[in-house]
Amino acid sequence: MTPLLLAPILVPLIAAAMTVVAGWRRCTATLTVLSALTILGCGVTLAFRVGSNPHVLAGGLLRADALTVVMLIVIGAVGTLSTGAGIGYINAELDNGHTDPAGARLYSTLIPGFLAAMVVAVSANNIGVIWVAIEATTVITAFLVGHRRTRTSLEATWKYVIICSVGIAMAFLGTILLYFAAQHAGADSSHALDLDVLISHAGVLDPGVTRLAGGLLLIGYGAKVGLAPFHTWLADAHSQAPAPVSALMSGVLLAVAFSVLLRIKPVIDIAVGPEFLRWGLLTVGLATVAIAALLLTVTNDLKRMLAYSSMENMGLITIAAAAGTTLAIAALLLHVLAHGIGKTVLFLASGQLQAAHGSTAIPDITGVIRRSRLTGGSFAIGMLVLLGLPPFALFASELSIARAMVDVQLAWPLAAVLLLILIAFAALVRNSGQLLLGTPAAGSPPIAVPVTVAAALLVGVATCFALGVSAGSLTGLLHTAAEQLGVPR
Repeated sequence: MTPLLLAPILVPLIAAAMTVVAGWRRCTATLTVLSALTILGCGVTLAFRVGSNPHVLAGGLLRADALTVVMLIVIGAVGTLSTGAGIGYINAELDNGHTDPAGARLYSTLIPGFLAAMVVAVSANNIGVIWVAIEATTVITAFLVGHRRTRTSLEATWKYVIICSVGIAMAFLGTILLYFAAQHAGADSSHALDLDVLISHAGVLDPGVTRLAGGLLLIGYGAKVGLAPFHTWLADAHSQAPAPVSALMSGVLLAVAFSVLLRIKPVIDIAVGPEFLRWGLLTVGLATVAIAALLLTVTNDLKRMLAYSSMENMGLITIAAAAGTTLAIAALLLHVLAHGIGKTVLFLASGQLQAAHGSTAIPDITGVIRRSRLTGGSFAIGMLVLLGLPPFALFASELSIARAMVDVQLAWPLAAVLLLILIAFAALVRNSGQLLLGTPAAGSPPIAVPVTVAAALLVGVATCFALGVSAGSLTGLLHTAAEQLGVPR
């Protein structure tokens, strides 16, 4: 089995084991950053191996096709920024008495474990293993959301666990039904949940059972993505989690969960026809964007604003998946990458604002640009990325999604989503303008930025610009991923 498939899993697990033994130290924290860089490096290396070739590199339960490569790059990029910033975050937490050495050990053990679980979820060839990996992310992040052990963080943790557990239970039932259908279609019982086996037998799966399985899987994994109607956990969990954890959850975990739906969609489409999941995805996608846009107009909390923005973007990529063409899926994947990096910059900057003010209420945080060029400038760039303005990659991805929807004659959903995006755009501009450009209140505290957080912000901003001007170089990889998912040209 190729080391490029194993290293992204084993290196983070080694980092976690070293932290268990040695506790929170500079060396163990650095090893966690190196484990994230390993994931990124393996993803980039595999990109050259896969290229525009639809060949799938397989090794037992693992596979590395173009979709795997894209997701490894997202996990590695966001993970590197978040783990680097996490060093400064934990040091500040220890200095301010918000955590103790035991809490720091737990945090630094769970983070690489979280990375390893996400890698398994995007590289497994068996949807049963994928389900286990997604469930593992729920368990791990529950402890991370409640890191400070305050009343609000523990309340958010329980809400997250309960809602996502209901969703993952529905996904489990859908997985069982798909296994049942595959067995009765003649698949070997020991490999009936392998993705390649499911695809090869999709044409003879029982339509009734497969339709029920597809609905349960959409609802179940949709809950983990933060799609309506199981979206209510997202704002609470992201607002209470440490900033680097919020960056990982919003920037990459939601996308990892959605990648499972992309894996399953070709099987369901072949078995029951593409219209079934198309209208299911379109319904939950539009509902999610609508709820997020309306909540953005009334929130005055910084981290909740970013969480609602994540809902909006997950709703948008769900709508793109409903369009289902090669262009739509390729644009969706570019959107995932650009959103992940931009949202990481925003959450890391918001973490410094929260640390300085002891609050995430936007009225309490004003004049940031005048008080900290680094934090204010990074937040401003991240917001420009999020708003989908040129030259950043979200501009290209959103235009491509709109074009794909026109191609498949989804004009009225496109009109609806454009109106909702415009509402969200106005709300984000209003809140960001108040935060960045308002007159600093008398006695506003200084905004101190630890060295590792500053480095992560600068690298993140540079990456946003680089991705915006060089996104075309990813076209081959993104289109290969879309074609491997079985969508039409």
